[in-house]
This record gives sequence, structure tokens and C-alpha cells, in this order.
Amino acid sequence: MTQQPLIGISPRIRKSPYFDATMRAGCKMFTTYNHMYMPVYYKSSEEDYNSLINDVTIWDVAGERQVEITGPDAAKLTQMVVTRDLSKCKVGQAKYVLMCDEKGGLLNDPVLLKLAEDRFWLSLADFDMLLWVKAIAMCNNMDVEVDEPDVSPLQVQGPKAVALMTDVFGEWVNEIKFYRFKELEFEGMPLVISRTGWSGEVGYEIFLRDGSYGDALWERLMEAGKPYNVAPAAPSTIKRIEAGLMSYLTDMNWHNNPYELGLGWVVDVDKDVDFIGKTALKKIRDEGTERGRIGVVLEGEPLAGASTDHWTVTNDGQKIGVVTHAVYSPRFKMNIGIAILDKPFDVADVQVNVASKTDSYSAKTYSAKTIDLPIDPVKKSL
Repeated sequence: MTQQPLIGISPRIRKSPYFDATMRAGCKMFTTYNHMYMPVYYKSSEEDYNSLINDVTIWDVAGERQVEITGPDAAKLTQMVVTRDLSKCKVGQAKYVLMCDEKGGLLNDPVLLKLAEDRFWLSLADFDMLLWVKAIAMCNNMDVEVDEPDVSPLQVQGPKAVALMTDVFGEWVNEIKFYRFKELEFEGMPLVISRTGWSGEVGYEIFLRDGSYGDALWERLMEAGKPYNVAPAAPSTIKRIEAGLMSYLTDMNWHNNPYELGLGWVVDVDKDVDFIGKTALKKIRDEGTERGRIGVVLEGEPLAGASTDHWTVTNDGQKIGVVTHAVYSPRFKMNIGIAILDKPFDVADVQVNVASKTDSYSAKTYSAKTIDLPIDPVKKSL
């Protein structure tokens, strides 16, 4: 694989409150996420992955910016911009939600946190949504404030995450139910701790509500994590493809609808609630989609890093879709990826060809077979 170009550090892209700590920890590569620097890997992608699946890792994911909606019409506006019924959502509860446009195109897939009856956070994937929500509020004359607060998430992920978190914060952490959270002050730091994450492993998110404590929070966790072989890491491409987790702008965007991505369960078109895109999404649901999401296993030598483009998928010489992201899984010992394919090819055990399109992979064509997501090495049909 060719040498990756460097990324320039400048004031134009924001640094997270943990940026200096990640530099001290030896971050070797950054990307940008919601106009902020975000680490890609430290030792190597594979070594960081091994720490995630065997021990516990600390991630700077402050790029997951929050859209905060507060005020008398906060619940009304929040319901308007997400596709799930929020009528039974309780204070202290989080939900995975989607945000769609008027045609049913997917704009974002944030985690929603309900902090009060009149206060909501949308913890964003990598796409500008603050101005979208502001415009909707303004055009509907809603009595709300829409802003980006000083909130910077860290993720604590891996099989030893529970042990580390209870050591630091107390046994109550182990009692947090999935997609629930608690507000607290810890050693002077205002925090929200949720039982959420993006790894397919046991994990938590710590939402720091004052960026001036970024260094202190990072070092507190790293010191407490030494008995558990804690390591700095970042969202793992390997682990998330194994788990079948989708990444916005990598695997999906506003040209995709939730149903073709296997996300129809996050769309409540039959509930008595109204939201942007509901009419279009109901029509898509009723008429069916032309494409679907599926995993792929690519034959050949291990890929030298993750793919950097969408790769063309063909069957009998006919283009039937793309592999959105592919990587070598050291645990499964095979090249794996996520694909969006035309129907009826979006099912397991279909033989296809996958053509890389970049010089990094010398425009190689791979024989491949589709496989269900999440990828299970025991059940794989090869």
C-alpha cells in the first residue's frame, strides 16, 4: 500500500479537549470528523484492535458533536427531526435515531439523549446538522434554542471496560442499563456517563461538559486502567465491519434510505407521530427497495490496510453495487467488507467480483462471496 499523505494541523480544524493527551499517547494518524481532529490509530490499526477485543481502550471521539435543543418546543422539534417515536422516551434514556430529509434520504444517525423534558442532545455522526435543525426551528417559529454545547465524548470500550469504569466511578456504573445514562460531577468535572458505544464490545461513553478538564479526565482513566492493560485507541474499522456497524459518509449518505441499509426498525412510520420524511419513508417501505446491505468476504492475500474508496461489485460482468469499506480481519483471518448491492444479490452465498479502484491496490479484482452481517466466522458459508 502506498504511503498515506500527512494531515496538516491548523486552527481551521478544531482540536478536541483531549488532543494534547492523544499526541502524548503517540497517535500516528488523524482524520477529521465534524470539523475536528480525531485519532485513527496509535500503535497500529491491528494492535489497537487487539487491545479493544482483549482489554480496554480509551477513545477521543469529541468529534461526535452535540446538537442541543432546549426550550418549551424542544420535544416537538426533536420529534420532527428524528424518525423514531419519542413519546415514551424518559429523562435519562438514550436512543439510536435517524435523521432524514423530505425524500427519506439519510442525513445522520445520532444517539439521542433526553436530559430533561425540555432538553435533548443529538450526538452526531460526521455530517453538519446544527444549521439544519436551526433552520427547521426558525421556519416553524418554534420557541427553542438550538446550539452546540461544550460537550466532548470519550469512549471506554472493551471487555475490561466495566472493571475500569467501576474502579473510577463506583459500582453504580455496572447498574446502568443499555442506552441509559446518568449526570454527575466527578472530582470537579461535570459529566454524563452512558451505556453506549460504537465497537460491538462492552462499553461506555463519557460526555465531558467542560473542555478545560479534558487532560485531567484522560489521564485519570489511563492511570486507573493500568491494571487492565488500558491503551489509547480509536473507532476500529476492523471491529465495526465484523460487527456490521455502519459509518455515515463511509457506508451511507443522503442518497440511501434506512430500509436498504437494514435500518427500517429505527423508522416509526406507523406510529401517530410526525417527522420529516415520514410520507416518503412510508412509501419506500410499502413499495420495497431496489438495494440492500450485505457483508462480503474477499479471497486472496490480506489487505494492506482498509480500502479508501468504494469498490465496484459485479456479477457475470454486470455492475450490481459497491463495497463501501473493506479490511483484513486478523481474528477471522479473512478480508471482509460491507456492500450495498442491487436486489436480488443482497443475500448470503452469492459469488461476485470486487474491483478496487485505487493505485494503492493496483486496481486488483478479487473473487468474493456475500455473507450475512454481523460476520460470524463459525457460521460463514465459504
